[in-house]
Amino acid sequence: MIMTVELVHIGFGNILAINRAIAIASPSSAPTKRTIQDGRNKGTLIDMTSGRRTKAVIFTDSGHIILAALAPETIAGRLQSGREGPMLRPEQSDEKGEL
Repeated sequence: MIMTVELVHIGFGNILAINRAIAIASPSSAPTKRTIQDGRNKGTLIDMTSGRRTKAVIFTDSGHIILAALAPETIAGRLQSGREGPMLRPEQSDEKGEL
């Protein structure tokens, strides 16, 4: 069985294999903060914020916890737009609606 890897840009030059993610959460709740600290202590935390404020916490099927500087909604939107293919805004198309 061949499994394709779906990559999503999660900000500041960082790329995530999104098919390994099982959840994307906001970092604001106390249980999520405890989980982040547990991951830091266990060595399973991956900080991909490039020094920015953490806006999303991504949980993977391998037990890793990834911190991202983009909001969960932004990451989900990038995933959706990647699956739908490139979208053109009206000002990007010519008179016929084509490139």
